[in-house]
Amino acid sequence: MIKIKVKSFDELTKQELYDLLQLRSEVFVVEQDCVYQDIDGKDQKALHVLGIKKDKLIAYTRIFKPGDYFNESSIGRVVVSKQERQYKYGYNIMIASIEAIKKYYNTTLIKISAQCYLKKFYSNLGFKIIGEEYLEDGIPHIAMIKH
Repeated sequence: MIKIKVKSFDELTKQELYDLLQLRSEVFVVEQDCVYQDIDGKDQKALHVLGIKKDKLIAYTRIFKPGDYFNESSIGRVVVSKQERQYKYGYNIMIASIEAIKKYYNTTLIKISAQCYLKKFYSNLGFKIIGEEYLEDGIPHIAMIKH
């Protein structure tokens, strides 16, 4: 089981910020072999959803209120450390993120930009495909929405 914390950028400790940037880099840059600008100036607007197991950050998302990323609220940078994926913590961190959007932003309308290979994962959480596939940082993505 993972423990969930939701924090604004200013509430993050230096160690938490370091850990989340390290996890994002480990998966999105190194594992996926994708050179892109992860530190994009949007973390300050987001709420950060941290999934912690045995005092170690192993899952993470950042969430945005409507208008800060898309017109709808949104969830991004969804990541689970490679050695923890077998335990399906992706569902835990996403459910916590959906609940946080409801609690902090008072909405259930969520739009995401999903990597195409994860369509089934997001569909299982109630997201529906909208539009056509597109490339984002050289990786096929699809827009998905949940009401």
